[in-house]
Order: sequence, then structure tokens, then C-alpha cells
Amino acid sequence: MPERLRVGVLASGRGSNFRALVEAAAAGRIPADVVVLVTDRPSAPALDIARASRIEAVVVDAKHHPSREAHEKAVIGVLEERRVGLVCLAGYMRLLTGPFVGHFAGRLLNIHPSLLPAFPGLHPHRQTLEHGVKVSGATVHFVDEGVDTGPIVLQAAVPVLQNDTEATLSERILAVEHRLYPEAVRLFALGRLEIRGRRVHIREST
Repeated sequence: MPERLRVGVLASGRGSNFRALVEAAAAGRIPADVVVLVTDRPSAPALDIARASRIEAVVVDAKHHPSREAHEKAVIGVLEERRVGLVCLAGYMRLLTGPFVGHFAGRLLNIHPSLLPAFPGLHPHRQTLEHGVKVSGATVHFVDEGVDTGPIVLQAAVPVLQNDTEATLSERILAVEHRLYPEAVRLFALGRLEIRGRRVHIREST
């Protein structure tokens, strides 16, 4: 019987999407196990989630490495030692280099709170409100060397209300993220995602 997919999560902050993945795996909604949390911040609240869920947590502090490349090599080592088959970024606030992205090509996912390719990068909610768009949402995508430019796996729309603030819009989109990310991981774990150039084809279930 093949081993279940082993998922590693990279997070820098509160880790709400990390929690969503952990809960989905524990409930059997995705055929995978979240085996490790890696964070670059010793004070990241995501560490508390890992401890409460009895998931291994590893701090790889960039301050303790002489270069960005050395730091990423250490993170790769942590993930490879734990035989991680899928890496999920969940609010990981570091831009990844080409060698890191290449190492995990086709098995590195991110979630972003906008309907990409609109409003990539930092402050997507602020960008959304400043541009006056009527619909925003969330996107799960494979990671490439650009900023939020990788092939899109899943998207879900969220209406932008007339009285929205960054906080209220973020809260509503976050609830959608917590459903969307586990579904993308489920599809990956079932082998139903196929990257074809710039597009991700979702195979029918058998």
C-alpha cells in the first residue's frame, strides 16, 4: 500500500491556513498527513498551532545563516529529511529563489487572497479596494520563480461590499481560503493535478 502524501507547511505568521490544512487532514478530508511546520520566525503564532496539534515544528531563523541561499538550503534539508512530497506556503513572508522553487517544482503550492493575476504581491486587499473592483477572492497556485505568477489550481470569488475595509474583506476571503487550500491539496494527493504549460488540468476522478 503506497505511503500517504506527506505535507510540509512553511509559515511566518499566525498560520490560519496551516490550521485549516491540519484540521482537514485530521478529519480525513484530504488523504495526506501534515508532518512538519517550518517557520523563519521563532515567535510565529503558527508554532502554537503545531504544538497543540502535536505536529513537529522547526524554526529555521534566517539570522543564523550567512546568506539567503544557505537559509533555503537548510529549509530544504528539513523538508527532505522528513520525506515531504508537497510543500504548502501559508503566509511565508520570504521570496523564494530559483533553486528552491526548482527543487520542489510541481510540488510547491501557495494561496493568495486575490483572483490572480490581479493584485499579486503585498497588500492585495488594499489594492482591491483602491481599484474599486466588485469581486475579489482567493487563488491556490503552483509556485514558480515570479511573484504569484505560477499556474493556477483553484480560485473562488468573494464579492467586495461597498463598506468593506481591508480587515472585513480579509476576514471574508480568509474563510474561503480555508476551504480552497485543503481542496487543492486533496486533488494533488489524489494525483488529479497536471501542469500543462501555464494551465493546470484537473483530471476526472476514477
